[in-house]
Amino acid sequence: MTDGRPPAYPTALGASSPDRITLLGADLAADVMGEVGFGELAFWLAAQRRPTSGETRVFEAVLAALADHGFTPTAITTRLTYLSAPDSVQGALAAGLLGGGSRFLGVTEDCGRFLHDALPPLADGRPADEAGWDELALATVRAAREDRRLIPGLGHHVHKEGDPRTPRLFELAAEEGVYGPHLALFAAIGRVHPRVLGRTLPLNGAGVCGAALADLGLPLELLRAFALLARTAGLIGQLAEEIRTPVARDIFLSVDLNNRPVPPRPHDDGPHSAGQT
Repeated sequence: MTDGRPPAYPTALGASSPDRITLLGADLAADVMGEVGFGELAFWLAAQRRPTSGETRVFEAVLAALADHGFTPTAITTRLTYLSAPDSVQGALAAGLLGGGSRFLGVTEDCGRFLHDALPPLADGRPADEAGWDELALATVRAAREDRRLIPGLGHHVHKEGDPRTPRLFELAAEEGVYGPHLALFAAIGRVHPRVLGRTLPLNGAGVCGAALADLGLPLELLRAFALLARTAGLIGQLAEEIRTPVARDIFLSVDLNNRPVPPRPHDDGPHSAGQT
C-alpha cells in the first residue's frame, strides 16, 4: 500500500481466532451448528441477511425441485466420470455441474433475468390486478416473438401437459407471503402466451424456480448457482446409487459397441431444440 498500511480484505462471512469461529457475525459452534439448517444457511450466506421461516420454506422447496431429475446429461456425465476415475469424487461432481447450462439448470437464471428485465421500474408502478399483469405479459411475449427470442421457462420436453412443480411453488409462495412481481408476471405469461404463440405450453419447474428466487430478493447473478447447489445433492445421490447399482459401464459399452462409422459431413448450422429441466 502506498500509505504504508497493510492491505485489508473485508468479509462478513467466516473468520477464525484461536478459540472462536464466526460466520455471518454469529458464533459458528454456539449459534449456527445444530441451530440453522443448511438451506437457511445457504440463503443467509448469499443474501447476508437471515431469511424468515417462510422464505426458508420456499427456498428449500426450490432446492428440492431442482435436485434430481433422473438420467439427465448431468447425471450421466457424473456417473461416467466416476467410472473413469473412481478415485476422484470431486471430479465426477464437477463434471456433472459443468453441464448445467442453457438447456439444463441454466433456465432458472435465464427465466429470473428475463422476468426482471420485463418488469417496469418500481417508480413507474406495477400492475395492480390480474388484468394489468396479463397486459404486461402480452406485451412481453409479443416483444420476444418479434425479436425471435425463446421465453425461458415456457415449455418442457416431458411435462407437456403441465409441470407438477409449478403449481406447488406458486402455492407455497402465496402461503408464505413471498409471491412477488416475478411470479405474478410468470403466471400471467402462462395465461396469455397462447394468444400470441397460437399454442399452449406449460410453465416449467426450472422457470418458476427462477421467478421464486428472484422474488426472494436473491442476486440474479447467483440464480444458476442455487440450481447447481440443488443439483449437487442430486449428483451425490447419483454417485451413491452408482456405487450400489452400477449402470455407467453399461452406458459406456452401449455406445462403444453400437457406434458405426459414417462419412464425414459438413457442420450444420440449423436450429437446435432447447430442453428444460
